[in-house]
Amino acid sequence: MPHTIDVHKEFASFFKDEMLETAAYLVSKKLEEGHTCINIEDFNSKLAQIERNEGSLKPIDIDALKRSHFVSEKAGEIQPFILHDGNFYLHRYYSYETEIIEKIEQMIACENDSDFNEELLLNHRDFILDLFSDHKVYKEFSKEENINWQLVGAITGMLSNFSIITGGPGTGKTTAVAKLLAILYNIKPDIKIALAAPTGKAAARMKESLMAAVIRGESGNRLIRELNDDMQSFTKLTASTLHRLLGYQPGTHYFKHDENNPLDYDVLIVDESSMIGASMMAKLLNAIKPTSKLIMLGDKDQLASVEAGSIFGDICLTQKDKMNKLSMERVELINSYITEADAGLDQDDLLQEAMNNKLQQHIIELKKSWRFKSTEGIGEFSHAVINGSLTDELITKPVSQEGQYVKVCNDYESTDLTDLMNGFKAYIKEEDIVQALMKLNQVRFLCAIRSGRYGVQHYNSLIGSYLENEGCLNPSSTFFENQPIMITKNNKEHNLFNGDIGLIRKDVSRDKLMAYFEDGDDESGYRAIPTTYLSEFTTVFAMTIHKSQGSEFEHVGIVLPDDENTPLLTRELIYTAITRAKQRAIIFSSNEVLKAGVVRQVERASGITNRFNKTQSK
Repeated sequence: MPHTIDVHKEFASFFKDEMLETAAYLVSKKLEEGHTCINIEDFNSKLAQIERNEGSLKPIDIDALKRSHFVSEKAGEIQPFILHDGNFYLHRYYSYETEIIEKIEQMIACENDSDFNEELLLNHRDFILDLFSDHKVYKEFSKEENINWQLVGAITGMLSNFSIITGGPGTGKTTAVAKLLAILYNIKPDIKIALAAPTGKAAARMKESLMAAVIRGESGNRLIRELNDDMQSFTKLTASTLHRLLGYQPGTHYFKHDENNPLDYDVLIVDESSMIGASMMAKLLNAIKPTSKLIMLGDKDQLASVEAGSIFGDICLTQKDKMNKLSMERVELINSYITEADAGLDQDDLLQEAMNNKLQQHIIELKKSWRFKSTEGIGEFSHAVINGSLTDELITKPVSQEGQYVKVCNDYESTDLTDLMNGFKAYIKEEDIVQALMKLNQVRFLCAIRSGRYGVQHYNSLIGSYLENEGCLNPSSTFFENQPIMITKNNKEHNLFNGDIGLIRKDVSRDKLMAYFEDGDDESGYRAIPTTYLSEFTTVFAMTIHKSQGSEFEHVGIVLPDDENTPLLTRELIYTAITRAKQRAIIFSSNEVLKAGVVRQVERASGITNRFNKTQSK
């Protein structure tokens, strides 16, 4: 058998420094797993447990590390490694963290000189009041849920150069942003605004969701009813990938836009920010003028970036139990825009003591899901998962077949499986392309792993064979009629991006198979691309949970492996999978595996949270 090279051991041995060997090996290996550093004390305390997975490792002598001429404790010294506050970094990733912290602090420091201040907002009070007049208070909601957090988020975005609006699915992040944009355009019609997201699919969904919010506003409150000219401002907005926005230079680590050539926008809004790794976050912040506004949207509880770093979640963690706690002055300002009883802030929302934290009042979490009730179904189950409080009673709780729900199915071959697979017949029977594409997204299987009996490959084959036996498909070649496909590599020439979902059908007029993709900018609602132009794709009855981020389906089948010790199986993964469903989530798993996954959390070593708090307390 060919010898497998451990690149991390090879990397560590390059320095020929025995006291550095374990630390260099680990920081390289953990970087591949998403960590930006290793904490020396944490490693030494868990050494026995770690050795079971990593092999024979020695404790790390922090004093010996300090003596190594490859290690520096000063950021300005160019050495391969940095030791800071007990964390051991590759120099590059310490620099990324430093840039992120410094750039955000610069933006916050420029807020006092911003044109968008409280006085300006008060001058447009009537418009803002009218804009948020659709907010309703419901007796069955908790006090916290009834607060108009969308208004709080919008006001925060107006007054801040750097801000975050976070919240779970259906909490109205896009609606809050649509209203924020309406305020911006009302105050400054020629303002330059850009929309962006980490992936092409997320960027497209961002634009679609924003326009949907605007259309709902037209028929509901006065989101843009009084802004006839500004409808064009909304429709002209385009959403791009971060790579395209920054001007990626192929074959390099560099972008056209950086600190010396910043983006020419007054406002940048970035969606699905939890998917942004440390490297991209640093490059993004470097390319934004400190006097511009950056508003980041995302779910802090979702899976972190595939790349190293969980920056979005780490920044949100700087607030801990002070999230949504505001000063008396800010509470009074926000309440001046709220007229409905029980929707305003009160004593419970006040910051009781001053915090040496510059991010205070810059991060707002939307608390009310307009999609799920917090006391039943998907809302209740997903909250229990992300809070680590899933009980046997909830797992075995009888479900009503009406409305949205979560069901745990211990039998992987039950009638629930067949029922979900039959759901794919709807798009196959649908002749209209646009409707077929919509129905294709009604059902999706989400797997925690790629290969094996419980992986994506197996379920794509299983579902394809079932539909073939039902007489619905004839998978006789690479492409076949009614084959659902997912693009796996960006294809800029044809405006296709990794994660885009399409449908193969024959174009009768040309007597050839074509790939059809949704396209809201085309009058037909879709665009057709010859299959000969496609090379990087996969059949997609099933996909990984990671790939499903940013997507929504009416019904999902969630397949978990049968080994409760699978490291990939975490509460964040399970939460992400469940909240992709709008109506029904069937979890195929044993109760033991599900509970073990909920106990296990994603733990990515990072210095962001502590470094933010320490630099801001000086």
